[in-house]
Amino acid sequence: MRLACTARPALAGAGLLILVTGCAATDVPAAPEPGDTTGTLPTAHVHAVAVDPGDGAVLLATHEGLITVGDDGRPAAVGPVIDLMGFTVAGPDHYLASGHPGMRTDLPNPVGLIESTDGGATWTPLSRAGESDFHALTDLPGGGALGYDGTLRRTTDGTTWEPLAIPAAPHTLAAAPDGHVLATTGAGLLRSTDTGATWAPVDGAPLLQVVTWSGDGATAVGITPDGAVWTSDDAAVSWTQRGQLDGTPQAVGATTADGDLRVLVVTDHGLLESTDGGATFTTLLRS
Repeated sequence: MRLACTARPALAGAGLLILVTGCAATDVPAAPEPGDTTGTLPTAHVHAVAVDPGDGAVLLATHEGLITVGDDGRPAAVGPVIDLMGFTVAGPDHYLASGHPGMRTDLPNPVGLIESTDGGATWTPLSRAGESDFHALTDLPGGGALGYDGTLRRTTDGTTWEPLAIPAAPHTLAAAPDGHVLATTGAGLLRSTDTGATWAPVDGAPLLQVVTWSGDGATAVGITPDGAVWTSDDAAVSWTQRGQLDGTPQAVGATTADGDLRVLVVTDHGLLESTDGGATFTTLLRS
């Protein structure tokens, strides 16, 4: 058991940013009890939720490292203990991340940009070791990445970075395969059509806490601080409310299979899943 503490910006009300902090004694997440199909969400804060496009595994990037959730609902820790403040899936078993190393983890602090090509079992520093803790991070088409460590930075090769301007500090960054990038901020939703070089506000968009794209980039999914689920099918120009969650969102992920949109959301109540485009949700892991 370890003491886990978090500090992360979060949206609160219209146009406001607050700092969410917390400490929790963290154990390995629990498997389901006999006859119970729902396991337990890690007590450590979840910074990101995603799906590996290779095997469909659900991934939780937490303050205590990477957690996978199997089809049987059993969560399992993978790899070293790293506070994965930023996390993004670049391909099958290929992940990029940032944050801080845990105890007895031989990585610089902060870790900068790190990479795993074996499903999170091991991680290799790529760049900005000891310099950057990217609280917002997304992979870009062609193998690059966009991250925010107090400055918005973009890399095309994982090693060389260029600083970019953004009108407001991003809470989350999400890039589509065609290069469209969304940023949730206290000033509202921002959209870039050139992989982060320039930004414009999305007029009429809801104030989203977290945002993501489906794996094929056809749909954007966002959640407001009060749990309203919104989607867009026109590159984030217009938005439609789909459902309502009872809880504050921590992270959102989405994928498509056979044309059906699957949405995963982590709230203070657990890990929730929708298979009808965000209209209704069931619990995969309870808090």
